[in-house]
Amino acid sequence: MLRQQVLTTQTTSTNEKEGANIQRRTFVGGALAALFLSSPLSSQSVKAEEWNGEPVHDPFILLLNGVYQPVPAGQGPENNLGLSTVNLSDGSYSKTRIYPVFGIPESEDQDRSIGTFYVQIAGNLCAYHLPGGALAMTFADVPAGAPPGFNGFVPFSDGARGNYLEGTFELAIQEATGIYQDFQGGHNHMVDRLHQLADTSFNEFCFCNISQYPFP
Repeated sequence: MLRQQVLTTQTTSTNEKEGANIQRRTFVGGALAALFLSSPLSSQSVKAEEWNGEPVHDPFILLLNGVYQPVPAGQGPENNLGLSTVNLSDGSYSKTRIYPVFGIPESEDQDRSIGTFYVQIAGNLCAYHLPGGALAMTFADVPAGAPPGFNGFVPFSDGARGNYLEGTFELAIQEATGIYQDFQGGHNHMVDRLHQLADTSFNEFCFCNISQYPFP
């Protein structure tokens, strides 16, 4: 069920790594790169719906949910979603689906995908293709002295030769188009529970709280 709360349970085992803090782009980048080279996944054809005229709330909340799939070089979205701070066709991105939670057009149907999330497999850039526009963002670095799970992952065994990777992430909104223009310069707070499956694929479950307020 898409609206289940993230981090409500934690899987423990003798292999649990207490206190480990893994930067998102380092861990996921290497693993997704290996997956891309060894066993490309089938194509995913999720397109953002046309905007129906509803206003965007500040903040609004999205859910990223689904197995990541690589975006081959030259096969990114048409016109790069109108963004200039990312290149979604350079072969460095993977994608998954976006679902509405609150304050976004089409949010009355939370079980239907409304767009596509793109993230670099070995970098710090990402983009959201949404009804009525798009956003490009940058993941913040892990600050010195940060606790485990802040801008990084803490892994927990899933008991089935995989891991749950849990953490929060802060992102700066570098570019915003269409009905999201007022969010440029704003902030995205992610609460992530990424499931690394035994076959090395990644199933995302991540809430994104996107606001016009810039992160200090």
